[in-house]
Amino acid sequence: MKEISTKDIRLAAMDLLARREHSRLELSRKLAKRFSGNALSVDIDETDIDTDIDTDLETDLEAEIEVEIDKLTAEGLQSDSRLAEAFVRARTNRGQGPARIKKELRDKGVSDDLIALAIESCDIDWFELVSDVARKKFGDTMDYAGDMKAKARLSRFLQGRGFSFDHISSLF
Repeated sequence: MKEISTKDIRLAAMDLLARREHSRLELSRKLAKRFSGNALSVDIDETDIDTDIDTDLETDLEAEIEVEIDKLTAEGLQSDSRLAEAFVRARTNRGQGPARIKKELRDKGVSDDLIALAIESCDIDWFELVSDVARKKFGDTMDYAGDMKAKARLSRFLQGRGFSFDHISSLF
């Protein structure tokens, strides 16, 4: 088992953050996965070894990871709000709606308050976006009023993209 130090944890975290923004939860999970199975460099008295030593080391590792993430957050290197804003911009550029964006950010461990703030700060006209997405997928010539199958197909597609009923019904 390779011994790890807090410096190793910090370097791994910074490597991950250099590639892209990560939420606090994502960063914690990735670091725990990377270093699980490695021993944290702490002094252990050989007479104290028992069956709970692995659990104690994992708890120590998780605590050290949280401490390092706290430091990175304090230094401004990790920010859930910055991640949320960048994520909202990227997903709207891909034609995704607010429901899907919110779900994906929640899965990343971003708080509902930060999600709402990020969505509000991006000033997206969701009705215009849903119209653009529908036009891009199905073209301008589609007659929604006459063809119920086409209307249902479009509605399912846009729901999957994360648009609400209000957004979708504005097309018809």
